[in-house]
Amino acid sequence: MATQNKNKVKEINALLPASIQVKTLEEIGCLEEIPETQETLEGNAFQKALFVADKYGVNCFADDTGLEIDALKGEPGVYSARYAGPKKNADDNMNLVLNKLEGVADRKARFRTVIALIIDGVETAFEGIAEGEITKEKSGQEGFGYDPIFRPTGYAETFSELTMKEKNEISHRGRAVKKLVEHLSKLQEKS
Repeated sequence: MATQNKNKVKEINALLPASIQVKTLEEIGCLEEIPETQETLEGNAFQKALFVADKYGVNCFADDTGLEIDALKGEPGVYSARYAGPKKNADDNMNLVLNKLEGVADRKARFRTVIALIIDGVETAFEGIAEGEITKEKSGQEGFGYDPIFRPTGYAETFSELTMKEKNEISHRGRAVKKLVEHLSKLQEKS
């Protein structure tokens, strides 16, 4: 999996069946920063997966996730991780969102994840979306990123107040990973 984000790896591993083994970048000897210079989630996901597949000669998948807020015309979107600056600080990012939405009634938002998979040179993409809204303040201790300010539709709690199991069942990443697992299972059946 083309990510240095240990939280993402933990979430993904919790969703995968035992028949699918994921190696981290560290395990394949990739300690460098992987470029994310594209203007779309799909572009970034494929850029990361191709970088690892080409440089390390392994089958690979990568994801890119963005928080899209209606009142901010889709921001932070592809810039979610570095919305408040290059330090990629989650608290700074959340504070910027909360400040921009102060006094705004429409707080509809969605998390969108795109997973890019490359197996033996064949590229496939999977998307997962979680609809919800931005809360007025941070709440909860679990999760990461914008989880403390995102309340999924139909829930009273933020992603950060849900257990990992609860979140994975309804989250954008969980939905994209389920599609990935279905695809990989079909490939395993064929081989």
